[in-house]
Amino acid sequence: MELTTCARPYAKAAYAVASEKNALQSWSDMLRTSAAVSENDKIHRVLSSPVLTSRERADEFICVCGDSLDQSGKNFIYTLADNKRITLLPQIADIFDRLKAEQECTANVEIISAFTLQPEQLDSLAEKMCNQLGCEVKLHTTVDESLIGGVIIRADDMVIDGSVRTKLAKLAEAMNS
Repeated sequence: MELTTCARPYAKAAYAVASEKNALQSWSDMLRTSAAVSENDKIHRVLSSPVLTSRERADEFICVCGDSLDQSGKNFIYTLADNKRITLLPQIADIFDRLKAEQECTANVEIISAFTLQPEQLDSLAEKMCNQLGCEVKLHTTVDESLIGGVIIRADDMVIDGSVRTKLAKLAEAMNS
């Protein structure tokens, strides 16, 4: 079974609790921290230890998370541990953040460019993506010099690849056909 499929019910449950308590941001923060902890190699070994009970695994995990978890967050970790699902935290956090973004009518848009973009270029891209997606966008930019030129834009399932590298690869493929 795909990890996302397993993670979805937990993310939706966390989202429902967070919405009810008007605590979407704090839950997002707790899930992000927990996801990072779950990806640590030492913690992964603890989580897979056959000598620990699910309660002991959860206690160890919660101890590492420290004060970043409130009581609801701790209870969520206990539930995940009981169902052997703590390793799904990265997927749960991703799904939760998508649900949160939908509710807030915001979209995270990743812009990968060959060079650092100027503020006016970013403003123009943000405006165009806002019009296309119909909601407020939050841009996250990175530079990848291997693109040669152009940009790659990612927003959820949508990818717009306007990089020179991709255009050259398509041209080479067309010439070899």
